[in-house]
Amino acid sequence: MNESIVYEISINSFKKGLENLISILEKAESFAETKKFPFENLLGSRLFPDQFQLTKQIQIACDTAKLCVSRISGKEAPIHDDSETNLKELKQRISSVIQYLDTYKAEDFKSAFETKISLPRWEGKYLTGFEYLTNHAIPNFYFHITTAYAILRHNGVEIGKKDYLGEMPFKK
Repeated sequence: MNESIVYEISINSFKKGLENLISILEKAESFAETKKFPFENLLGSRLFPDQFQLTKQIQIACDTAKLCVSRISGKEAPIHDDSETNLKELKQRISSVIQYLDTYKAEDFKSAFETKISLPRWEGKYLTGFEYLTNHAIPNFYFHITTAYAILRHNGVEIGKKDYLGEMPFKK
């Protein structure tokens, strides 16, 4: 394995997931307009009382993507203050993370297999950058994307697996 693999797995996966999330949110906006209620009514929705609301799911997905590649590469990640209150602001946040991801090149991940990532809750333990990406960041990212999808679906937004998966790079 090399830095190209890490780039493909991280940048491309995160960008695709975030782009699909924007499309899903746009469908939710159309749904709200059709049903004649403000889209913002959906932002506080959650699947269960002890889970985060839709807005927080989106914020965490964004943070997971940007902080993962930042930690692995050593590059500075943008700071977001978690103050989004409407669809426009959430889409701006997602777009800013996609733009940040676009600044990366494969060579930024040359030390992904040696870099040690340790978070405070891990009590002094660490993962290599690649282990962090594959065992923590990607599963966490998709957990929050999936939960955002499920919240919207639970609230009646007509989205399906094709919306979640997005465009596929089919070959002939």
